[in-house]
Amino acid sequence: MSYSFGLSFVRVAGRGMKRICKIGGGIGIALATHSCAIAADLPANPPVKAPAPYLASYDWNGWYAGVHVGAIRGISNWSAIPPGAGAPSLSGSFDLPFHFDFMGGTGSYLAGFQGGYNYVFPSRVLLGFESDISFPNSDVQVPYSVRGSQTVTSPLTGQVTYGEAVIHYGSARARIGYAFDHFLLYGTGGLAWSYDQVTRTQVDGVSFGGFATPGTVDTRLLWRLGWAAGAGIEIPLAANWTAKAEYLSTGFGYKGMRFTGAAEAFNSDLAMQSIRLGLNYRIGDDSRIPDFLTKGPSALETDRFAFHAQATYVGQYAPPFRAPYGGRNSLDPNTGRETFDTTLYAGVRLWKGAEAWINPEIDQGFGLSSSVGAAGFPSGEAYKVGASYPYTRLHRAFLRQTIDLGGEVQKVDAGLNQFSGTQTSDRLVFTVGKFSVGDIFDTNKYAHDPRSDFMNWTIIDTGTFDYAADAWAYTVGAAAEWYQGPWTFRGGLFDLSVAPNATRLDSRFSQFQWVGEIERRYAIWDQPGKIAISGFLTRGRMGSFQDAIQLAAQNGGPADIAAVRRYQSRGGISMNLEQQLIPNVGFFARAGIADGKKEPYEFTDVDRTVAAGLSISGKQWGRDGDTFGIAGVVNGITNVHQAFLNADGLGILVGDGMLPHPGNEKIFETYYSFPVFAAKVTLDYQLIVNPAYNRDRGPVSVLGFRVHSQY
Repeated sequence: MSYSFGLSFVRVAGRGMKRICKIGGGIGIALATHSCAIAADLPANPPVKAPAPYLASYDWNGWYAGVHVGAIRGISNWSAIPPGAGAPSLSGSFDLPFHFDFMGGTGSYLAGFQGGYNYVFPSRVLLGFESDISFPNSDVQVPYSVRGSQTVTSPLTGQVTYGEAVIHYGSARARIGYAFDHFLLYGTGGLAWSYDQVTRTQVDGVSFGGFATPGTVDTRLLWRLGWAAGAGIEIPLAANWTAKAEYLSTGFGYKGMRFTGAAEAFNSDLAMQSIRLGLNYRIGDDSRIPDFLTKGPSALETDRFAFHAQATYVGQYAPPFRAPYGGRNSLDPNTGRETFDTTLYAGVRLWKGAEAWINPEIDQGFGLSSSVGAAGFPSGEAYKVGASYPYTRLHRAFLRQTIDLGGEVQKVDAGLNQFSGTQTSDRLVFTVGKFSVGDIFDTNKYAHDPRSDFMNWTIIDTGTFDYAADAWAYTVGAAAEWYQGPWTFRGGLFDLSVAPNATRLDSRFSQFQWVGEIERRYAIWDQPGKIAISGFLTRGRMGSFQDAIQLAAQNGGPADIAAVRRYQSRGGISMNLEQQLIPNVGFFARAGIADGKKEPYEFTDVDRTVAAGLSISGKQWGRDGDTFGIAGVVNGITNVHQAFLNADGLGILVGDGMLPHPGNEKIFETYYSFPVFAAKVTLDYQLIVNPAYNRDRGPVSVLGFRVHSQY
């Protein structure tokens, strides 16, 4: 279980020579004689054993890898030299302050990864090294939440704002500490780096020589090198798992650059402080690294704490297709895009039946054509906003209370956002906080998870279910569930975003949504199934298509739905069926209808939908880990919705500039998923006929590749 550079090697070699000397005859006798002769020539000193690694209640020795979350703040000092001989320099400083906005999802928080190696001497002194990388939060549309700025005014520059933002940063550090029986105290120090954005914005006036006029923004991206130092405490949680709390300070000296728009030299430094909470998984010696890479870590669950994680990569490509014209929300031919995300699921038991969970996630990438071009968009892993850089969002932070009411005792397996344990068939479940409406409503075991089954938006969810959400599909609200025999009754109240399809939720909760669902479980010829009826009622500022068309006719411009928004209601109802046909073969179907006179608020541009498909386990042909899926969906919109798009209106995902020949959007999807080491690999194909309800464009083939791993 232990390994050390040099010390362990000497110890093993010494034992090997001793064994060779004991070889009595036969094969290897000559080697044995030669080895013993060498030993006879050595001084007759007592044998010296290499120091044994410290072993107590927890073994800290060996390689480890882990994750962390934290809060960060900083400060930057700067100076600027306007052009011109003898021009006086400007200087100042600004904070990168700590802040947090729960409804907006923004703040000075981060998530990241670390890994390193420890060796504990018999004296219990620990020496090691660690490298880490951290990704701060971002709103994407207003990027880089760890940022600061200062506005100054001078005769040579006019009014100017200087700013800096941290895109990502990391360090490589030594660790020295002392291993007590049940915890580790350590100090750390080494090198640090950061990748930042520095900006100069001309607010008012004109810079010297007229180089920068109001509104001119100069942007520079730069790498900084510096130092890092800190201290922390680490405690064991379970076999191979430890938790740590750490303070880390980083400093970066002055670095110069030139803003070309203002012909101005600029210098700045940067100092940051962060407090982090992390988890480490001890891999052990070198021999265990291949197992860790191929099998992943063992699960972490104690009486009080649990931790799970997932990582998913999706790449998609749309080959050339017929596209005689296009608009701002059109799907582009001959394009490929990718997305990657890593989610951390950390939970704690609070009291009987109560669990609290948080899910920070690191996201990166774009959907095809920046996630527009089809109402049934081909990747459920692509958000409505994307970024070329990795960034952190806190997607879920919620409390769930389960109250047992009696009936059959059911086993609950550990999973994502779920402790293992038991529950009764009759129970109440209350969930409050930030999560996805789709976590509770419109679920289906065969088609609901774009990380493991189908990928198309209107196959994994009912296309007309316009559930409350920000641009990442999460909201703040509360839900109640009552399980009684074969029935379940669900209801919830959820916050809408500040405007349709926005990144920020309504902090006043003045725009909201009611959701209700009735579910009935049953068995047909001993094959289990269920059917659920869901309904929603949205109350918020939204536009009517007819009002937008009439305003466009008066003004002579494109139909602008934002110009006619007013407080009103929009509703819809849907059906969701799942049925096991035979063991290892499942059938699902969805259908829905929604108010087609008003704009959808959050999800996608669908007024009516019908979907169905099959999911077949590879157990049918002797490959237990494989899954084959095949499905189809038909999406439609009302006549007035078609007229709005033909008047150059823009929906959430669709808008080709015109729609002279509308038709239903028809989508076929099939996938095959199979295990590769600790991951699942999926090959996916989708055919989209009449993308964005436009018979003039397409059909579109979408080739997909997905790699997913979780524990």
